[in-house]
Amino acid sequence: MPGLGRELVIERITHTGKLWRWQGGSGGSWHFLTIDGEAGEALSGTALLRRMEKTLGGFGSLKVSATIGDSQFRTSLFPSKELGWLLPVKASVRKAEGIGEGDSVAVVLEV
Repeated sequence: MPGLGRELVIERITHTGKLWRWQGGSGGSWHFLTIDGEAGEALSGTALLRRMEKTLGGFGSLKVSATIGDSQFRTSLFPSKELGWLLPVKASVRKAEGIGEGDSVAVVLEV
């Protein structure tokens, strides 16, 4: 019923950045897209509101739906004081979209 609960508001943010790889000490690695600039500032504003509402995830993360090319996936963005927000990009998405370390990648985020 309308008006009886919180309205779901989806914020759509677009960003293009270079895909990079982080190598862990145990030999594992992760690929990330850094979300910074205007897109990063918008995410920080959303995180501030969620922190006030006490709906922010662990480690200050934000749950998102991300779209790269034809691949849509759900994940969490993680804040970094030095870099902005970090979007992990799974191997299955990289393979499906034919992207790799150093490639410029466009993403649409729904928060």
